[in-house]
Amino acid sequence: MGFVRRLIFALAVAALNFASPAHSEGRETIGAGRLFNNDYLGDGSDRWRTGSYVYSHIMAREGYTGQEAFGDLIEYRLRAEIIAPRRGTAAPGDRPYVGAVSLGAHTHFDYSGTKLSLGADIMALGPQTGLSDFQLAIHDAFDISHPPHVALQLGNRVLLNGLAAATRTYPISDRATFRPFVEAQIGAEDMVRAGGDIIFGDVAQQDLLLRDVVTGQLYRGTETKGISGMSYVIGADIASVFESSYLPSDMGYAVSDTRARARAGVYWQMGDDVSFFYGATYLGEEFEGQSEGQVLGSLKVNFNF
Repeated sequence: MGFVRRLIFALAVAALNFASPAHSEGRETIGAGRLFNNDYLGDGSDRWRTGSYVYSHIMAREGYTGQEAFGDLIEYRLRAEIIAPRRGTAAPGDRPYVGAVSLGAHTHFDYSGTKLSLGADIMALGPQTGLSDFQLAIHDAFDISHPPHVALQLGNRVLLNGLAAATRTYPISDRATFRPFVEAQIGAEDMVRAGGDIIFGDVAQQDLLLRDVVTGQLYRGTETKGISGMSYVIGADIASVFESSYLPSDMGYAVSDTRARARAGVYWQMGDDVSFFYGATYLGEEFEGQSEGQVLGSLKVNFNF
């Protein structure tokens, strides 16, 4: 993993360099993507990968074509996530509470028909993020019991996370495509992952699709004009996991060697300025001692007036 780690970090730093102001001349905003994940929208339990939000601001030298070269299109990504142990379980038998916030840049480009993405995020962990205070305030406002062991959350830390991915698109019919992918992540969690998604329908076929870190759901970074209706997506993947900053081995935690996900969702485009997405994702066990998987719901509502 040492060579892979150094290679991904070197390429990720190069992607960050292309995202710097010195290289941003001529780019303009062409889209924005966002996705909210919560287990209350899925299996209704407040535990484990309980909530996250991602916002992606897309800038490019022209509208999205799918033929961009390296550095032409930049996604500026902001993420926040709360991970929590199961309620009523003693801390030693469950994963620790984690608050994580990250900010980074990723470039998406084409290479001989393969869509590649490469980027890096600076991530902060611990009470310094303010997420635990925010969650406690929300729970108090709605008279919801507090999540357990917040005072025992992982401590403050700052790290660099690198991500590289490759995707191909194969037509199944006039209105369906199969999109296998592979990706590698180094930093917050060290893993390699492979899987695929099938999209049925006209909506989202021509858009820049971004993969959510937690669920793997494909959310739209751009939205093609003049298309309306519904599309459906199903997908699955499996990862080989080597290490996780969310489950430190020096604190006695052990990650599951493999991690599986399965998902489905619907895109609904009502007009050029109104769109909707809902998806559900099954996440398999992520650590030794986790008794079962969980289901997260994902939501995005877009109104541009």
